Amino acid sequence: MAESGAFTIDADWLQARLGSPGLSIVDASWYLPAHKRDPKAEYEAAHIPGAIFFDQDAVVAPGSTLPHTLPDPPTFSRFAGSMGISADDTIVVYDGPGLFSAPRVWWMFRVMGVFQVYVLDGGFDRWKADSRPVTAEKTRIAPNFFHADFDASRVASLDDMRNVVAGGDSQIADARPAGRFTGEEPEPRAGVRGGHMPGAKSLPASTLSRDGKLLPPDELRQRFEEAGVDLSKPVVTSCGSGVTAAIITLALETLGHSANRLYDGSWTEWGSRSDTPVEKGR
Repeated sequence: MAESGAFTIDADWLQARLGSPGLSIVDASWYLPAHKRDPKAEYEAAHIPGAIFFDQDAVVAPGSTLPHTLPDPPTFSRFAGSMGISADDTIVVYDGPGLFSAPRVWWMFRVMGVFQVYVLDGGFDRWKADSRPVTAEKTRIAPNFFHADFDASRVASLDDMRNVVAGGDSQIADARPAGRFTGEEPEPRAGVRGGHMPGAKSLPASTLSRDGKLLPPDELRQRFEEAGVDLSKPVVTSCGSGVTAAIITLALETLGHSANRLYDGSWTEWGSRSDTPVEKGR
């Protein structure tokens, strides 16, 4: 497989295989309000031929009060099957910028037991800039059976994080921008305090990529080292709502670090409670 990294795929590889049986292409674009971009409208206007849209605001746990909560395996399986995806497919996930929201969906499929799943280097914006094929034609979907093999060890809960903060053996890598980590910049969601979990390390997700592509392994290691994250020890990744934390997870897995979990509730859960400790500053 012509990969540009352990869990990323290059555009040449994907373009050469468009329309191949057993290949599922997933547009996982999602944006913050500040981006002023409508992912569904952009998908309907133009997408990679054969791609299906994965709505990250819809494929969530029913009734959850938190954004983007990972659904239970049966719920995820229904969504994935309705998209025509099988757990045996080779799945390529992309977003607009290249490394923003796609890693979250990559992580979701991994947690549900799919290992032939990759993130498209450079994303759709780069795909279009390189004049690669796009279409506005609606992708025909044949419903499929998706069998989830859920790995609960890759997901951290609120109670898990309380234990980590109280002196557990895991490190916390926070993907939010530095200003939000220190509490100098306000959180985008109302009622959420600024700052970070005691002991957490600041590793902004934006520092792990260049031009929509994951940094080379040597540079990734340097970023973790500069952040004070020891790659020989377990890591829990966190962010605002569980989306960009997956960028750190992708970087960890690319470096062969498998002792990691993602805190699904992330700062929206931790920072909105009154019974969780919060620190400010660096």
